[in-house]
Amino acid sequence: MQRSLVLLSYLVLLFALAASLSAQEKKSVESSGSPPAPMVSPEVHADGSVTFRVRAPNAKAAKLELEGADPIDMQKNDRNIWRVTTGPLPPDYYGYSFAIDGVRTLDASNHSLVPNLLTPDNFVHVLGPSSLPWEVNDVAHGEIHHHFYRSTVVDDERDYYVYTPPSYHNSGQRYPVLYLLHGFSDDASAWTAVGRMNVIFDNLIAEGKIKPMIVVMPLGYGTMEMIRLGWDTWNHPDVRDTNFKRFTETLLTEVMPRVEGEYRVVKDRNSRAIAGLSMGGSESLLTGLNHLDQFTWIGAFSSGGIPEDFDKDFPLLNAKSAQQLHLLWIACGTEDHLITVNRNLRAWLKSKGIQPTEIETPGMHTWMVWRRNLVEFAPLLFK
Repeated sequence: MQRSLVLLSYLVLLFALAASLSAQEKKSVESSGSPPAPMVSPEVHADGSVTFRVRAPNAKAAKLELEGADPIDMQKNDRNIWRVTTGPLPPDYYGYSFAIDGVRTLDASNHSLVPNLLTPDNFVHVLGPSSLPWEVNDVAHGEIHHHFYRSTVVDDERDYYVYTPPSYHNSGQRYPVLYLLHGFSDDASAWTAVGRMNVIFDNLIAEGKIKPMIVVMPLGYGTMEMIRLGWDTWNHPDVRDTNFKRFTETLLTEVMPRVEGEYRVVKDRNSRAIAGLSMGGSESLLTGLNHLDQFTWIGAFSSGGIPEDFDKDFPLLNAKSAQQLHLLWIACGTEDHLITVNRNLRAWLKSKGIQPTEIETPGMHTWMVWRRNLVEFAPLLFK
């Protein structure tokens, strides 16, 4: 019996190996009796530059698609390995993939993955000093809790994540809550798996820069038709509008009651904040500004997908109602394709006698911008 199991394990391993090799590599294995040598990718160098490699013997062209940069041509060596070395990169986490003859491909040599419902990536970590908020330090750590429930609003099974600060289990106190929303094509894990939210908050709490709080990260879709339509979804305004409307309903009637029933939170509008990136930024604005009885702290990072009929989007918002807000924080990268709509929104708000906190930083539509947005936004909450 034991020999049979060993033989079965060997056959499964051999099948997996064979399936991962190209036709040319299979032929090489059969003739030489050994697979190709292991390949290191990505390889981070001391100066912060990174070498990426991919084995594609029959490809005619290969490009590196690195977050925050234009596609970079790769060169093939005599071992059929395509490679490229970047210039020094600032310390951070960078998503990337390859385009092999125009076909998007992940890096099979790298187990570090960026979850995404449409375009998953690999990531590479260019290590920085411990002073960077997204670097893990020897501090007390909070916990991430993963919850599942059935949504009657959307009629599906969905999830949300909850961060509790390090002090949560050692005290009986109640905490304020930040509802933190992801962007289009992300899933509910995005802010922890990619945004490093929990690491950032652990460090900021340890340094006394933010008030300990609970952070809730729900699935940000009011209809999964948004994902089924793919990137063409924004050409379907009816789907977009349904998405925004039903998301607000799921948050207010399903997620918030569950959180307030299961966690020690302060059930008061002055202790609730909502913020998000891209699609989640628009959802934060649409939910928060239209429900000032629920939220008084609102943040929008690179908001996208929101219609520009602002009078229709925010029918009850005016200078008097906005006085209920403690913070309206609107940020965007100056190289982001969404900078114009964000500037238009801020101009409209000011025309209504509402003065938002306006933040523009260098950068594109990337996580490098949004991590820094979170680092700047969080210390302003619940003061």
